[in-house]
Amino acid sequence: MLIEGCQGRPRTPTLHERICPNCGSIIELFSIDTQAVCDNCGFIAYNDTLSCVQWCAHAQKCVGDEMYEHMMKIAAMQKQRAAEERQHKEVTQ
Repeated sequence: MLIEGCQGRPRTPTLHERICPNCGSIIELFSIDTQAVCDNCGFIAYNDTLSCVQWCAHAQKCVGDEMYEHMMKIAAMQKQRAAEERQHKEVTQ
């Protein structure tokens, strides 16, 4: 959960539905949550809206050390994947 007073915190949380990659059930994930558990199989889905975690000086305090590290790893993987996709596009054009 985001800390009070966070400038990046949405005023009204939004609900996002994800398909569980493990069992195919719908996982409901609010925009202010860092993770949600699939009610059917227990799979943990993480909120991949990482923008504020990547730039905010208070992000680690806001989401906690373990979640911060996990989210930064996801961000690094996303950055790597995007670079590989750009490179693949350049090669195939």
